[in-house]
Amino acid sequence: MENFSRPIHEDDYDALLETIYYLKEVRDRQYEIEDMFDPIKKTIELLQGYNVYLDEKIFNWLVELPVNWETLKKMAAQVKHIVQPLMTRQIDLLKKRLSYYDFKQHRFLNEFHEQDVFNPDCENHYEKLNEIREEVLKFLSEEKDLRDQIVIFEQELPEFKMTKQIQKEMQFLKTLWDYVNVITTSLNEWKKTTWKKLDVEWMDQECKKILRELRQLDKDVRHWELYTNIEAQVRNMMASLRAVSELQNPAIRDRHWRELMAETKVVFIMTDNTTLEDLLKLQLHKYEEEVKNIVAKSVKEMAMEKVLKELNDTWSTLEFGKEIHERTKLNILKIDEETIEILEDNQVQLQNMLGSKFVGYFLGEILDWQRKLSTADAVINAWFEVQRAWGYLESIFIGSEDIRSQLPEETKRFEKIDREFKELLKEMLSNLNIIKATNRPKLLEKLEELQVQLNFCEKALADYLETKRLIYPRFYFISAADLLDILSNGNNPELVCRHLSKLYDSIAKLHWKMDGGKPTKQARVMIAKDGEEMAIHGTCDCSGKVEVWLNNVTDAMKRSVRYHISQAVATYDEKPREQWIFDHRAQPALCGTQIWWTTEVNMAFMRLEEGFENAFKDYQRKQINQLNALIVLLCGDLSESDRRKIMTICTIDVHARDVVAKMIAMKADHYSSFQWQSQLRHR
Repeated sequence: MENFSRPIHEDDYDALLETIYYLKEVRDRQYEIEDMFDPIKKTIELLQGYNVYLDEKIFNWLVELPVNWETLKKMAAQVKHIVQPLMTRQIDLLKKRLSYYDFKQHRFLNEFHEQDVFNPDCENHYEKLNEIREEVLKFLSEEKDLRDQIVIFEQELPEFKMTKQIQKEMQFLKTLWDYVNVITTSLNEWKKTTWKKLDVEWMDQECKKILRELRQLDKDVRHWELYTNIEAQVRNMMASLRAVSELQNPAIRDRHWRELMAETKVVFIMTDNTTLEDLLKLQLHKYEEEVKNIVAKSVKEMAMEKVLKELNDTWSTLEFGKEIHERTKLNILKIDEETIEILEDNQVQLQNMLGSKFVGYFLGEILDWQRKLSTADAVINAWFEVQRAWGYLESIFIGSEDIRSQLPEETKRFEKIDREFKELLKEMLSNLNIIKATNRPKLLEKLEELQVQLNFCEKALADYLETKRLIYPRFYFISAADLLDILSNGNNPELVCRHLSKLYDSIAKLHWKMDGGKPTKQARVMIAKDGEEMAIHGTCDCSGKVEVWLNNVTDAMKRSVRYHISQAVATYDEKPREQWIFDHRAQPALCGTQIWWTTEVNMAFMRLEEGFENAFKDYQRKQINQLNALIVLLCGDLSESDRRKIMTICTIDVHARDVVAKMIAMKADHYSSFQWQSQLRHR
């Protein structure tokens, strides 16, 4: 009660606070104290029931204290009424202080955001952070006092958001500066490394790791210049590292560094001691695309450089081969198929390189190689065409007196060609390197002129050979080379006989009449490829021009075969067929049996008309007997030619038997019946 009896002046803020404190104490303990008396009374009564006696003063307190408490409550109510106006005034003052504190928070927050510590270029940032922290602590102390007053005056407690935000941002700022220091230290260490020793892959992984950690910071931090700056540094480093990785390509040459410096407008000298920091001066992160283009260009150029080196290495060693020309014993040129393939492939490679947009630096060299190889290709084609024609015509115009006499103008023309070709051949043999040999001045023009002249000779020769073919058309069956061989040996029939198998289906050789142990030019026997011989009927003169006497051979062949067939047909009836076959050569025997088959079927038709109903059946039995006789022959010993002849006749006989059987089945009764007319009949 004494605490409430002290007077309170209007400006005595401490006395007011003390009084308010006591009023609050009374209010807070009211229920606790009022609920205390009854239980005490009951406890005392219980103790008295068990003969426990207490001090008298306890009973006095039990009477006095409830009365005193009621008096205190009344006094508290009176005091509260008295201090209410004073409290109202103090509450108004508290609100003003809160309002001013809120203003100071906003101002401090704005000033905080403008602090140099947010600038990436700030120095002594940790010291400045400590200074800011001291100011924040002052704010927090003031805030605590205000909180206490608010509680005392039972006002609504504000949130003080600004202070919380500043504290949070201070923590973020400290964390971010920690990252900045670590990252900057790492980047600076990397910059000291020489660019050729950089482990770009590991550094790129580290940069990605740093970016992941930065992204884990609060999203409010991401718009700060400090954050964007350090993130940009890491990203630029990654871009620069990618560019450096590209620039480590061995294809990069000094000219490519000069191009890069022209793009970036920064000049410096590249050496093995150049560091990453030196390269970063080029600001490679800004020119990542240009770097890629320059590296791509360098790689393509390196590929071209490699191809050109291979070309140089290849063609410095490739040479023409040599072989002996059989008639003249001269060394003539030859070239491998593999070399031709290499030439074609290299020309395609050069054409592809010319189509590339990166060809600029090597354009002159590529065009030079293209010219060399194109000339080589043209000269090789022309040379071997000329050499082939020369080799073919040389033996004709130089070696054949017959041709020289028949074609005097072309012979003179070829003699000139021969001299010029041999001079060119001598030059070519002096240096067999293909590129050097083929790229001699005016060589291609000389070869083309020789080709024209050789074409004249070949045409004249072809026209000459055509006249021979028109006289003896079987010359069309053989090549010009064989024909020339025949013409050059026309007066020697034995040498011409080497070509008879190409001119005739069966004639391989001729036998000559002998005169005093020497062969004449009168043929007496034709010999087939399988060795069968047939005597020539009449005479066969093989003297004079070859195209004339070969026509005599053709006539003699036709005449002889016709004669031997007529002899075979005429003697068919004189002995059993299985004996008759051995008397004649294969062609007369085969043809004779078929002529007689036609004749005998017609005779069977005539007998049928005369009334012999079994005429065809009788003839069929005869056919079967003849066939069986041949089969018996085949089971015995026969020469190869006889066996082949009899087997062929057997095959024909089986067909003839089947035809007759079919006519019997179809009941053909006249030689004009279709079943008979549709057969191949020999007469």
